[in-house]
Amino acid sequence: MSGHSKWATTKHKKAAIDAKRGKIFAKLIKNIEVAARTGGPDPAGNPTLFDAIQKAKKSSVPNDNIDRAVKRGGGLDGGGVDYETIMYEGYAPGGVAVLIECLTDNRNRAASEVRVALTRNGGSLGEAGSVGYLFARKGVIVVPQAEGLSEDDILMAVLDAGAEEVNDLGEGGFEVLCEPTDLVAVRTALQEAGIDYDSAEAGFQPSTSIAVDAEGARKVFRVVDALEDSDEVQNVYTNVDVSDEVLAELDA
Repeated sequence: MSGHSKWATTKHKKAAIDAKRGKIFAKLIKNIEVAARTGGPDPAGNPTLFDAIQKAKKSSVPNDNIDRAVKRGGGLDGGGVDYETIMYEGYAPGGVAVLIECLTDNRNRAASEVRVALTRNGGSLGEAGSVGYLFARKGVIVVPQAEGLSEDDILMAVLDAGAEEVNDLGEGGFEVLCEPTDLVAVRTALQEAGIDYDSAEAGFQPSTSIAVDAEGARKVFRVVDALEDSDEVQNVYTNVDVSDEVLAELDA
């Protein structure tokens, strides 16, 4: 999983300095709307909504925006859009697998934007099932760095709740992996242990990874950036493995 951990670190670095706050806010708001529409507008009885709100607050989305999204999604104001989740599969340069999760109200527009983002940056759209088998759906909880907090401290807090492993992401904090069905239990165990977390959501983890050099990493990052630029795309997962040495070269 080292490749994923390095990729996560890179993504967290990017997120911290990303100037496109409006685009990030829009995606977080969309997640809240969908969670409220699917499971109801009460966060206490809807863990997915609770975590979507938590993530939005951690990203400094204004409370008014969050409240309006909950009302729209929950049908409390008669508005809202009916979004659907669509998964696309493809390849970045170098044969790196890419899994693209879209949340859209227009299937044709989403497919077009994904195809354009891939092909203009040296990638290609694949058939359904072409790379999906290389990923497993997991619960992913990101814990920020804190003074005196270690990988072992987190593992001790979450092991009995169903956590499978804890990865140290360096500057990105820590990543706790579990089955999606154990996500609420693991998140609750962290809270009970007094350990803060940045986000808790189901995502996809690669089972195998492809190592790349600095040029290869740049090409993959260009594809991911182009995809994430689309309002239709919520999440992008890859099986790229970027070593510490390559990351250092890119940072330089």
